[in-house]
Amino acid sequence: MTEVVNSGTTITQYMMNEHAFCDEKYGKAEQSVLSNDFEASKRDLSDFLKSMVRHLAIEEDLLFPEFERQTGMMGGPTYVMRTEHEQFRSIFKQMEASLENQDFDRISGLGETLVILMQQHNMKEEGMLYPMIDQHLMGSCENLIETANKM
Repeated sequence: MTEVVNSGTTITQYMMNEHAFCDEKYGKAEQSVLSNDFEASKRDLSDFLKSMVRHLAIEEDLLFPEFERQTGMMGGPTYVMRTEHEQFRSIFKQMEASLENQDFDRISGLGETLVILMQQHNMKEEGMLYPMIDQHLMGSCENLIETANKM
């Protein structure tokens, strides 16, 4: 189990705090990469990637399936978000490979792309999907957050 990010009272609040936590982890990793410090980059990038893997699991293994069960929406916003998650995972793999080669410039460039994609992605989740989840899973939010905290 990783560190608990927050408790939040709605899925929107909880997941927005998750986004901020992952952003903070990325900022630290970015600083290490920009300083060309291999050991710090390895540690901080690993911390960022772990936080993202956890975040994506909360969505893909917990929130999205429950939302889909409750609404019957299988090909809508959750499909789009999963597709974007796959783009993230591709960039994560490229970042890890670049780190092994100590190619800090490549990691930095990939990071710039990732940040833009994540900002657009997070806006869609925070502005549309999470409020929809709150609306449709209103009675389950507390239990979902409790489960997410254990992931």
